[in-house]
Amino acid sequence: MNHCSVRNVCVNAGKKVILDNVSVTISPGEWVSIVGPNGAGKSTLLSVMAGLRSSSGSVHLGDTDLADMTPRERAHHLAYLPQHPELPPDMSVSGYVLIGRNPHIPLLGSEGQRDIEILNQVLEQLSLEDFQNRTLDSLSGGELQRCHLARILAQDTPMILLDEPTTALDLGHQQQTLDLICRIRSQRELTVVMTMHDLSLAGQYSDRIILLSQGEVASEGTPKDVLNPDRLSALYGARIQVMEVDSDIVVIPTRSREF
Repeated sequence: MNHCSVRNVCVNAGKKVILDNVSVTISPGEWVSIVGPNGAGKSTLLSVMAGLRSSSGSVHLGDTDLADMTPRERAHHLAYLPQHPELPPDMSVSGYVLIGRNPHIPLLGSEGQRDIEILNQVLEQLSLEDFQNRTLDSLSGGELQRCHLARILAQDTPMILLDEPTTALDLGHQQQTLDLICRIRSQRELTVVMTMHDLSLAGQYSDRIILLSQGEVASEGTPKDVLNPDRLSALYGARIQVMEVDSDIVVIPTRSREF
């Protein structure tokens, strides 16, 4: 399993600077959350790390520049889940999860016994066995999110990149999704990099947090180091308290008492 290093990455959209000279390193087996206000560049950084967004600077997996890899080669090393994945119409759950096996299937070939074994394994891990013949459009939000995770886990890569995987999920499904990622990460020794809006969840599940502001790294370190109430209050323009509950970091916005 290789480390991932991002060096001096810049991304511009016209005259707007989205990422400004960003450098970060992800160690094998880490869970790193990228947080920051809206427009900070979180999703852009993740897409650059996935090799899907052009930029200046470089991204390396081990000693290999991501730019020197074909999409198929990249897909053997990392799997990327966007915030709003496209859903093929009328596709079954099992057919959708099998898309994750495409990088491993020969061109013009079809899935083999190993691919079916991995499909069944992933469906079982995510409690989707009873859903495999249902169509995607018949699923609830939580069920569909499990299908997205199943697809990238079926890709069987050492690193997964997740863009806001708990967006639009209720509190219970957020916790279930992150617990599931946590369990499978431990089983497979995965490297996990995700963007998140919820600072409390980022603080509870991450080994390390990268805090972006206006396209730059404002802070980087353990949740306890990064989730500082004064820093967060200034950055988000909000009244914020940070508490430690059972060794977990919890970030709480507080209402004004002026009204």
